Amino acid sequence: MDDTQHILARSRSGPSNPLRAGFPAAVAALEEAALRALAAAGVERHSLAALCAGLAGAAQPEIADRVAATLSALFPAIPVNVCTDLDTSLAATGDGPAVVLIAGTGSAAVGRDAMARLARAGGNGPLLGDEGSAYDIGRRAILAVLRDLDRTGDDSSLGKQTLRQLGCSGWPEVRQRASTAASEIFPRVFPVVAVAADAGDKTARTLLTEAARDLAALVKIVVVRLELAKVDFLLAKTGGTLGRSAFFDARLDELLREIAPKARIGPLPMPPVEAAAHLALRLVSATEMAGK
Repeated sequence: MDDTQHILARSRSGPSNPLRAGFPAAVAALEEAALRALAAAGVERHSLAALCAGLAGAAQPEIADRVAATLSALFPAIPVNVCTDLDTSLAATGDGPAVVLIAGTGSAAVGRDAMARLARAGGNGPLLGDEGSAYDIGRRAILAVLRDLDRTGDDSSLGKQTLRQLGCSGWPEVRQRASTAASEIFPRVFPVVAVAADAGDKTARTLLTEAARDLAALVKIVVVRLELAKVDFLLAKTGGTLGRSAFFDARLDELLREIAPKARIGPLPMPPVEAAAHLALRLVSATEMAGK
């Protein structure tokens, strides 16, 4: 993005959550994405004025500081801001009261009231939370189909579809892969559950109903803390589990309307990565003001 807020280029690379992908892989993905954008825009690395990285996993100060130090070495002599994906998502809503629900591989909610007070819920990772996420839904789906297998001696339709999706010949292989690379297994099951739910599969619909309740509970925590239940505000949804199942989306919206009847439920006004570029521009302005 240039200083007139015109987007010069967009790019994409691999996972950048240091807690999931590992620090070296995450930083390599960030550098790759940045260099692709610079190349597409015809801009040299030394021409950059500021950089902002909004990352899942950056809520831990030691992670954010380590990423910031590495990015400062890769892109020297410019201000660098490392924040969380929640920060960039909330920044994408603009000004005024807003709540953002993130429902992807992980899950979290973050909000801001009219006085710019902040509140958040979730975002604790797969071991301590991520309820209602693709990871959580996939894990619960595999547990459900294994229970059906124990009870009946045969794979259910959802079980067979799950094995095909994972490219596994049987459940022993799934167990082995899940024990060593759970983050590569569980989220991949979500699309199977989404399709099955829209086709009327009872187990899939139960799983997605539970997930919708868990996600709505995160939003409720933020709404209650910020006293937004009777306020007109933007309730934005973002993440890879949304827009994949009509059943899931409808159930989630129904629960969100019960929590905040005056809220305007919809997508983010801009992509979080675009909001990150706006935050980088603020760094430029702040640096210039400090120099004066």
